[in-house]
Amino acid sequence: MKYVNLDDKFFNRLETLAFNLKSHLLGYFGGKHLVSTYGQTVEFADFREYQLGDDIRRIDWNLFSRFEKYFIKLFTDERQMHVQIFIDCSASMGKDNLEKASYAIAAAAAIGFLAVHNMDKVSFHLMKGNRAENPFGTIIGKNAFFRAIGQLETLEFDGESDVEKCLLSTETGSNNGLTVIISDLFTDANWKKGVDYLCYKKRQVMLVQPLTPAEIEPSFDGRVNLIDSESVDIADDKNMKIRITRSSQLAYMEALKDFYDDIKTFSRKRGVDYISISTDMPIEKVLFGELLKVGIIS
Repeated sequence: MKYVNLDDKFFNRLETLAFNLKSHLLGYFGGKHLVSTYGQTVEFADFREYQLGDDIRRIDWNLFSRFEKYFIKLFTDERQMHVQIFIDCSASMGKDNLEKASYAIAAAAAIGFLAVHNMDKVSFHLMKGNRAENPFGTIIGKNAFFRAIGQLETLEFDGESDVEKCLLSTETGSNNGLTVIISDLFTDANWKKGVDYLCYKKRQVMLVQPLTPAEIEPSFDGRVNLIDSESVDIADDKNMKIRITRSSQLAYMEALKDFYDDIKTFSRKRGVDYISISTDMPIEKVLFGELLKVGIIS
């Protein structure tokens, strides 16, 4: 099923943006990201005293004439990053609600496009069950990217996703790029352990949490049947008949606030970027507003 129209107009609006990744990341040679190490670009960075073995062609003779010491010129280094995008494909993300599925795919496509547009590598990891599938491999260049997006638009959302196990079972490099996790985080799995693993690997991490207006501020009242979209058994304890009152609505809002606060506190302590978005917000506002606000793009 096609969820969102990812056409040329959608991607053309993104061409003015660039990733603002952290300078301590190392990455691979041949990219466009300035890093804190010194390298071979033409952009001057600093001087230091000459040491045995340094390239004598970098000696600044003007400084030698002034100080009678040898100094060499240092230049900035540019690297290519690997952007990994994990998409939660559980039922709560789209089986009965195309709004959330559309947002997840649009956000993944936009971030992936920014990666290849800025000469980075990108890979899409579909979190299903205990593992994350990588059907397209590592993508380099726009032609391979658009072939992958054509298939991503038909992604199916069903069952459960163990975010922790999906992250821990995926091979990832160290200190070489950005990992984006797109999930509502409605899971019993310890997803924080997976994020801690990525932080241990010195990856830059961003959490993107799409929620529907009904999840953010539900308007149900009276007697209702609550069915867990990821449940396979109608007799599951998660499925229940309840009477929703004003007090239960207030209790839900308080629990949701605690849910938000817990994620924010965890993310702040780990240096993780976190945005929670409502699916009634125009996707352009997310891309040009929320991502700019957290500083992940510029």
